[in-house]
Amino acid sequence: MAFPALILAHWLARFSAMSGRMLVSLALLLLSSSLHASEPIRIAAASDLRYALDDIIENYHQAHPDADIEVIYGSSGKMTTQIIHGAPYDMFFSADIAYPEKLQELGMTATEPSIYAIGRIVIWSSTLDAASLTLEDLGSDAIRRIAIAQPNHAPYGLRAQEALQSAGVWEAVQDKLVFGENIAQTAQMARTGAAQVGIIALSLARFPELAEHGHHLIDERLHKPLTQGYIVTRHGKDKPQARAFADYMESDAAHGIMSRYGFVLSQ
Repeated sequence: MAFPALILAHWLARFSAMSGRMLVSLALLLLSSSLHASEPIRIAAASDLRYALDDIIENYHQAHPDADIEVIYGSSGKMTTQIIHGAPYDMFFSADIAYPEKLQELGMTATEPSIYAIGRIVIWSSTLDAASLTLEDLGSDAIRRIAIAQPNHAPYGLRAQEALQSAGVWEAVQDKLVFGENIAQTAQMARTGAAQVGIIALSLARFPELAEHGHHLIDERLHKPLTQGYIVTRHGKDKPQARAFADYMESDAAHGIMSRYGFVLSQ
């Protein structure tokens, strides 16, 4: 009977060792999940969202007080390049859905690109009555500096260029143009007097400090749509809070804030 007892002891020892390893693995898994849950969500966002997204995050914190969300605002093109080169963003909100689609083609997304809104552009000024201005007026000798975002990497700048071209004044304003790195910087240039006029995002013109001055809404038929989209990046695929915030962006509360800032919600 000693031999079976030795066999039984051997298998009990193996089971005990396996159970120990399984417990250690389970503990590490739970620890990893806990760390992912507590890590901040890092968001790269187009500058036209600066005020709307800040308000959305403030609302989100009311329901999720422990959520840690960091947002970096900039131009969509430059942020796409940063993500391609390894920037640790968990989500990306782009002013042009073409950029998230590019990241998807490169295998750098954890979700399908989703449209969150359509943006609009306006003529805005802190010194002139922008509400009475048209694109054709920008060719006047009385206007010496016009701020737009850099068309090479900022979707709002490219749409401003398209609108000026459609209005037939692109060539006439070449010597007047000053370029912001992103649409928020462009608005700041117009606000501080570095430019008399800016072609900026409606969402920025609706911010209370800028809304004190009127604006002229540019006919959307003069440029391609500013179809805006977001994704959870490959870096954020294991962060439940990133997906939770993505779900919140589809909520009535988030939509209400976006509408208030002049975004047209996708149907």
